[in-house]
Formats: sequence, structure tokens, C-alpha cells
Amino acid sequence: MAPKTPVQDHVEPAEQDRHAPNAICFGCGPANPKGLRIKSRWEGDAFVLRFTPREEHQAFPGVLNGGIIGTLFDCHMNWSALTTLLKERGYDTAPCTVTAEFSVKLRRPTPFPAEVTVVARPTKVDGKMVSMEAEMFAEDKKTATASGLFVEVDESHPAHHRWG
Repeated sequence: MAPKTPVQDHVEPAEQDRHAPNAICFGCGPANPKGLRIKSRWEGDAFVLRFTPREEHQAFPGVLNGGIIGTLFDCHMNWSALTTLLKERGYDTAPCTVTAEFSVKLRRPTPFPAEVTVVARPTKVDGKMVSMEAEMFAEDKKTATASGLFVEVDESHPAHHRWG
């Protein structure tokens, strides 16, 4: 089940705003006015995203598009991996992580316009690699699950800190 913590005004900024305020990524970039602009935060041992889709995010009337679902999972799990490494390694600044692979299972239609909650948890940290699992909930039902592998990259990688 999705965490039952109330939605509230957070004192702490979202991880995306804290570490990459100029990023233009479609899914997680705070500086992309046409993007999803997700906001992810740690709530205990779970990394939580609450997202309210817009009209243009529908696959057909009343159902959230699968590509939007995949983007929510990809960006949210990547930020969970990044912040996991940040906390575990005691880095001064956020590392740069990229998606090596991810998969999504659409278990039932995700209703629109319901708010969705995505809960991610790291399952394994192995060197520069973080394995992730995540679940999506809408209207108190699990609608999709995902897993992925995210890798910390250095300056030689073309995506290294290209957040904007």
C-alpha cells in the first residue's frame, strides 16, 4: 500500500530542486516548463513522489498514458539511486547517475485524473550501481511496478552533470 502520510507543505525542498534546479529533463527538470517536473522526497526509508497528471497525460479518456508512467518511474528511481549514493558515501555534492536499464509492469489501468504516488526503494548498492524497485498507486490500488539499475558516472560520460 502507498504510504499514508498526509500531503503537506514540505519544509525541505524536493531533491530535484535542491541538487539540479536548472535541469531541463522532461521528467524531473525543475527548469522545464513543459515537463512533468516531478518532486521526490525521502519519507523514512521510502523515496516518495506524489504527482497529479494533466489532461495531456492521458492515453485515452480516464487512463494515464504508459509512457508517462514509465517516465515517472525512470526519473524517480534515478533520483532515489542518486540520493542513496549521496547519503551512503557522504558526498559533499550529488553524484551523477544514469539509467542503465529499467522495466515497467502495467498491472491495471492507472486512472486519470487521480493523483499517483510512486514509492521507490534501493534494493542493492554494488560499487557505482544501485538496483531499485518501485510501485505506483492510484486510488489506493497498485497500478504498476518497476525495477531498474542506475549507475554513477564520472566526467568522461556525456551525461555527467548536464543538468543545465
